[in-house]
Amino acid sequence: MTRGGGERGVALLITIMALLLMSALGVALILTSASETIIAAHFRNGIEARYAAGAIVARAIEDVAAAADWGLLVDGTLRSAWVDGPPSGARALGDGSTIDLAQVTNLANCQKTTACSQTDIAAVTTDRPWGANNPRWTLYAYGPLRALLPSPRAVDSPYYVLLLVGSGPAPERLAMRAEAFGPRGAHAVVEVTAGYNDDPGQGAVKILSWREVR
Repeated sequence: MTRGGGERGVALLITIMALLLMSALGVALILTSASETIIAAHFRNGIEARYAAGAIVARAIEDVAAAADWGLLVDGTLRSAWVDGPPSGARALGDGSTIDLAQVTNLANCQKTTACSQTDIAAVTTDRPWGANNPRWTLYAYGPLRALLPSPRAVDSPYYVLLLVGSGPAPERLAMRAEAFGPRGAHAVVEVTAGYNDDPGQGAVKILSWREVR
């Protein structure tokens, strides 16, 4: 009786340990699956953000081509008709988070959320290596991407996009910076240099350079 009871006790202990091990493995699999899902979502959101930034560039090219004087764009005198209010203040995103247009502009100009001085703007950094020739970014177009598309019902995008313009490396060049903001902190930045096209058959404006800012 004693030996049998001891054997049953050992068997019960082994069974409990096996159940605990299986439970731990199950939890590990669940956590791994959840992590992979989150990683995949971040990757997808990043790709969508880059496409959204590219979309506002494509939309703005039409306006830029029609502008007689790019200087009026750079100094803020002429702004796109595609805006969702004044060029400052908070904007709500689809996931409940917000961005501040003034802070976004300041971050582009001097990597600070507060107002930038001329010294800040001319500072040489990895993203702004041209010193005194660094563009001073001005908001030109901004709003929800869904409002930018031909039909709001075609793609119900949660992204908010904006385009800043600045002086290019030469008078006949225009610098553009597109930013897209989306769910889970998704954010993409594209900087473009545009110039007048010498071939009328190819459109009035052509893209001279395109880079993604990390």
